[in-house]
Amino acid sequence: MNDGSVLPEDVMRDAPTYTPRAPELADLELLLAGAYTPLTGFLSRADLQSVRRNGHLTNGAPWPVAVTLEIPTDIAAGLDLADPQRRTVVLTDPEGAPVAAIEITDAWPTTDGRSGVGGTVRRMGDGGHGPFQRLRRSPEDVKALLPPGRVLGVIADRPLHRPQLAQIAHAARTLAAHLLIFIPVSGPGPGGIPPEALVRAIFAARDRMPPATIVAVPLLTRGDEMRDALLRAKVATAYGVTHVLSTGDMLSGGGLRVLVPRELAYDNRDGQWRWRDDIPPRNRRLAMSPAEIDDTLDRGFPLPEWHTPPAVAKELARVRPPRRHRGLVVFFTGFSGSGKSTIARGLADTLRESGERTITFLDGDVVRRELSAGLGFSRADRDRNVRRIGWVAAEVARHRGMAVACPIAPYADARAAVRRMAADAGAGFVLVHVATPLEVCEQRDRKGLYARARAGQLRGMTGVDDPYEVPTDAELVVDTTNMTVPEAIDLVLAHLVDSGWVEPEMK
Repeated sequence: MNDGSVLPEDVMRDAPTYTPRAPELADLELLLAGAYTPLTGFLSRADLQSVRRNGHLTNGAPWPVAVTLEIPTDIAAGLDLADPQRRTVVLTDPEGAPVAAIEITDAWPTTDGRSGVGGTVRRMGDGGHGPFQRLRRSPEDVKALLPPGRVLGVIADRPLHRPQLAQIAHAARTLAAHLLIFIPVSGPGPGGIPPEALVRAIFAARDRMPPATIVAVPLLTRGDEMRDALLRAKVATAYGVTHVLSTGDMLSGGGLRVLVPRELAYDNRDGQWRWRDDIPPRNRRLAMSPAEIDDTLDRGFPLPEWHTPPAVAKELARVRPPRRHRGLVVFFTGFSGSGKSTIARGLADTLRESGERTITFLDGDVVRRELSAGLGFSRADRDRNVRRIGWVAAEVARHRGMAVACPIAPYADARAAVRRMAADAGAGFVLVHVATPLEVCEQRDRKGLYARARAGQLRGMTGVDDPYEVPTDAELVVDTTNMTVPEAIDLVLAHLVDSGWVEPEMK
């Protein structure tokens, strides 16, 4: 470094680049914004051990959980941690644009091919891109806007309906506090709602709130409720929050006082929301559950005004249209010769005849030739092929088309990744396991692949010398041993109709 804060241009020019994973990118943005104060970078081994042992960094500052970064071992091996000119890595966003530079002062092996690294991060570029950048303000910027006194923090990770709005208004009034709303924007929220749609839904409810400051923050859930809660508390504290309204996964931390709201119900005598036990049972109407809200939207019915402000209901109907108008990925999996391609092609043809949907058919062999040319049949290449199919299918579904895909897809983790891609695109996902037994598939052997594999002329054949992980999460299982192709197509079509993805009149 030349002045302790800016890296020389020659160091930046020669530094390797790496795109962190989504949770690490979220942590990086919070570090750069100052929301993880007192942290200035990713933790070293010594700090990690100290945090795990006593909840403090090695310098004595309290910090509750690990904030870590892993990079490929081959990148770590090319660094010289003793030389400030050769220990920098440029961290980029998924499009390859530089976001920050990390000067690595500690590195250690973690898993195969990965190394943990610790060091200070410094911002590069213009601070990011994407919708609602104006809301992604730093703690210092937000605190300068807050009035003196108490600040009530609410992490709005899902749309705010009337019961939540009533709880917020009561808490702010009781505390005489200014309201600070945090909207997580690093990925789809509960139910798959895109972050930009969540922002619009929160703003649609703004006229039902007390005066509020709204900020977008890159908070991700990572499957560890304790860790998520502690980090959320730290971020809220950094932004000046003194009290927080619990959303079910918020814990006390950093001096925060947590308010746990009482359950409200709708009083049909005067149309107000009150504590549930204060309303006679005959006049009490409970709030809709998330599943009931989703089901109402899926079936194309408007959310009732007694429960949801009309402006919020309008935004939710836009982002979650009825299933029959929403994007969908129908993903067939099974052995070669199971009949999956024939059924999938027949399904696509039948749906095209109806004219209701825009259909994209992604045949495994065609994709191999056009999209995945050059890939082999190792586990890594098979995974890569399936994920490419999943990405294309999810993009089709994002724009409300229907993608029908039929690769063998033998591995559960790759199929799960495709399901996540569809969910992240706001689309539906139907996994159809064509469970025709291997011996039946071998008897058919239309392409002669099984015969070649048994003769040792072909390696990596699923079911012969490569495993097939039987799905445990399929929405539909079809065995074509004693079933005709039209019967199998009708079975899949009936499932799509029964679950609301296709209009019943199409046949």
